Amino acid sequence: MSKPEYIIEWDNYTLELGNKTRIMGILNITPDSFSDGGNFFSCDDALNHAEHLVAEGADIIDVGGESTRPFSKPVSSTDEIGRIVPVIERLAKKIRIPISIDTTKADVARHALEAGASMINDISAMRSDPDMVNVAAKYAVPVIMMHMQGTPQTMQIAPIYDDLMGEIKEFFKDLIDSVVAKGVLRTKIIIDPGIGFGKTLKHNLHIIKKLAYFNRLDVPILIGPSRKAFLRTLLKSELKEESEHDNFSLIEAGTQAAISAAALNGAHIVRVHDVAGTRKTLKIIDAINQSNHDI
Repeated sequence: MSKPEYIIEWDNYTLELGNKTRIMGILNITPDSFSDGGNFFSCDDALNHAEHLVAEGADIIDVGGESTRPFSKPVSSTDEIGRIVPVIERLAKKIRIPISIDTTKADVARHALEAGASMINDISAMRSDPDMVNVAAKYAVPVIMMHMQGTPQTMQIAPIYDDLMGEIKEFFKDLIDSVVAKGVLRTKIIIDPGIGFGKTLKHNLHIIKKLAYFNRLDVPILIGPSRKAFLRTLLKSELKEESEHDNFSLIEAGTQAAISAAALNGAHIVRVHDVAGTRKTLKIIDAINQSNHDI
């Protein structure tokens, strides 16, 4: 399907969205993230991995210092800043693509932006910390706002909706109006429907299938299905207790299937762990999406 096209320009960056699905590479500087917690906890390891993601084709690097997996415990702003700022300071001098800070805390975002980050990715949609909207407005950077029912500690206990797509759309409509009234530029807003955040398996699948429904909000759409629990649920009959390597490959294959569906159905940006695999997948999917232009 043809996607709405957007161009986001700020500082020294230009992000063209629509014709090509963009890749946000995940850099978790945490000991407990669900997929790669602890793998890149040291500054050098994190830097090496970030440069690897760039070389593989990432368009954005998303740096996070606090796990948001279900039932995860929050960390202090001091700890989060201590994890992410040294990495961002060094990384910003080495790469030319935007660095996004994945946080719900205004103070963390502020320190990250001063260190060289140039986007904000807030899973609480700037509701967790009221000052976040002021930071986004002041720095005039793109901000990704995600829908989540509940908090990471409660979101997967019993998520329920009367009208899944309608409720998420209205949430974003009201949210966009609210933050724009407080100084955030509409042209800098990106929405994320929040796969796995207060959603059941059926909710996740329906959101991916009907993603284009959110086009009526007239803002770019980001989606993050990478290695999420719903994929393991769908593939449970294929998983093998004795082979974690095979299981990892299987979940990654499931991730690429979900990414393909999301990109075909309207995603402008996909947030992933495996940038190289995703780049190959999207090369095919974007060609399919553009095929009607040549007839």
